Amino acid sequence: MSKIKPARRGSRRWLVRYPRAVPLLIFLLTSAVTGVSVYAIERSEAQRERAQLHQTAQGIASALERRADANSAYLRAGAALLASQDTIGAEGFTRFVAELRLDSDYRGADGIGWAPRVSRNRIAAFEQSMAEEIPGGLQVHPALAPGQKYAVPVTFLHPDSVRNRRAIGFDMSSEPVRREAMLEAAKSARPVASGKLVLEQEGQDEEPGFLIYMPVYERGGGTPRLRGYIYSPFNAMNFLGAALRLESPGAFGIRLYDAEKKPGSVLAELPISAPGKMTVEKRLSIANHPWVLEVRASNPDTLSPLSLLTLIFGLLIASLLMVVARLLTQQAVEDQEALAWLEQQNSIRNSLTRELNHRVKNTLANVLSIVALTRRRSKDIDSFAEGLDGRIRALSATHDLLTQSDWGTTPIRLVIEVELAPYAKAGEHQLNLSGPDVELAPNDALSLGLAVHELATNAAKYGALSAPGGKVAVSWYRLSDTLARIEWIEAGGPKVLTGRTRGFGTDLIEKIVAHELGNPVDLRFEEHGVECSLTVPVREPAEFAMRARRKLGD
Repeated sequence: MSKIKPARRGSRRWLVRYPRAVPLLIFLLTSAVTGVSVYAIERSEAQRERAQLHQTAQGIASALERRADANSAYLRAGAALLASQDTIGAEGFTRFVAELRLDSDYRGADGIGWAPRVSRNRIAAFEQSMAEEIPGGLQVHPALAPGQKYAVPVTFLHPDSVRNRRAIGFDMSSEPVRREAMLEAAKSARPVASGKLVLEQEGQDEEPGFLIYMPVYERGGGTPRLRGYIYSPFNAMNFLGAALRLESPGAFGIRLYDAEKKPGSVLAELPISAPGKMTVEKRLSIANHPWVLEVRASNPDTLSPLSLLTLIFGLLIASLLMVVARLLTQQAVEDQEALAWLEQQNSIRNSLTRELNHRVKNTLANVLSIVALTRRRSKDIDSFAEGLDGRIRALSATHDLLTQSDWGTTPIRLVIEVELAPYAKAGEHQLNLSGPDVELAPNDALSLGLAVHELATNAAKYGALSAPGGKVAVSWYRLSDTLARIEWIEAGGPKVLTGRTRGFGTDLIEKIVAHELGNPVDLRFEEHGVECSLTVPVREPAEFAMRARRKLGD
């Protein structure tokens, strides 16, 4: 237990010292742990998605290459067959294509065709011979450019359709992209795909496509002579769709580029409704020509279900911990405030006990002094009892005032009014009180009350308050920040005898009151009445701040 208590006190001290920061820190730490967990989950999901994307891209690339390899195999077989024939006519080529079963096994291509290499001086004879092979004949177009030695016109293209007939007679060597692919095929003696182009049979459409050429040579000794090209035209989108039948892409976007990824080189594209930022690129070779395959995943910017669930529960737990920590800090603060209040109350109680003891001693000292003076000045027991009773009552009245003010400061006016109240009610005398608001300390209020009582008693017996119409004027004013002067002036009463003896009231005022107030008292017996000047200390309210704090604590 001794090892646990310091830790508990330390944690409680932190809760009290930082009541708002601790719950916020707990919330931030829990949120940070949640964030790290979500990041780890998302990273794992991203790695899994990227691996899946790589696998999908690899599958699509393999399907495209297999489709191109299957086409190349047909062209190789066709080149070997055509090379073995002395002449290549319409009937033989039609029979060859029919055996290939293009509709069932040769998906993705627009067909298979033959384009012989015809020198410039034989073009007219070639067109005349084709008039017998092809219904309606053919015309080589466009016209050969100056310096062009030969043409490679499309002669046969199966299946025989209205669309494919648009390409009959077109000189493929007149177009740079086709010409470059044919020269590369003749040089390497293998199937070669062209770059991006628009097939002649597309007519007004601008859909991208490409061709695969396989050169056909004459058999015989010596240097082989190039007879022409067996080729296949492809619409790029149809080719991609045929390849995807072998590989399901799922929810991915696909884009094919010719040679390299740049604007204007897109061959085919399958877009998705919500493309994301995660992409995978694969470089592949289609009939010895480079392509770039780009596969894009969908919706990568949204959190996965597991991440979303982790985030929600993490924030809920963080909020719950923050609320619990906030409740604990509030409880710790309230406990600390309660302990501080109890300590303050104990301190106030001790101070009040000491102060009460001091007040009681002072009061008893005053009473003893009054008793002693009264005894010496009294002629008999009745006069002693009467004088003692009045003075004790004066002390009691002032004590009541101090009790009402919780032994705080008491106004001068209130002390004087209490002592003169019995004479003001009679209505036979004039009492004039004037002066600013000045507060007195408890001891000074007691001494002033005793002095006013003696002056009022003397005036009631021998002075202005003993005769109808008598006047008593009491005024006060500040001499400085720490002193105030009180003036007592009587008028309208019996004349004061100049040779009168000193009484008890005179001794009490000049000895006890002057001693308690710490300033001399000027008591004068003028002919028109008694005049008295008292100087009382004015203390700062800060000396009684302890009582103010106690009031606020209550």
